[in-house]
Amino acid sequence: MNKAIIAIGAAGLLATACASDPYGNSSSNQTVRQGAIGAGLGAVAGAIIGNNVGSGNAATGALIGGLAGGAVGAVRGSQADRNAQQRYRDNRGNYYYCYDNRQDECYWENGQRRY
Repeated sequence: MNKAIIAIGAAGLLATACASDPYGNSSSNQTVRQGAIGAGLGAVAGAIIGNNVGSGNAATGALIGGLAGGAVGAVRGSQADRNAQQRYRDNRGNYYYCYDNRQDECYWENGQRRY
């Protein structure tokens, strides 16, 4: 059973190393990064708890822990991303957002990238 916990924990940690922005942005997206870290840590904690509590099923505990950790991490990362945004208005009165005062990472209100 210890091998199963180690394997599940290693898989969770490897998943966090592969986190990337699904939109192809080069800057670090905190929603993706913290969501992946939360999923990995939740899977490890869930496997340990699932192995020691209830029916002793580490895989079920890892699945539940990974889902919960990923959700919490994504919410936390989303809040960090929103705090890093600056709001601007163009000549026509349309609003757009830029990350960390960088004019190369800007998006319109509907989420489309502003070029």
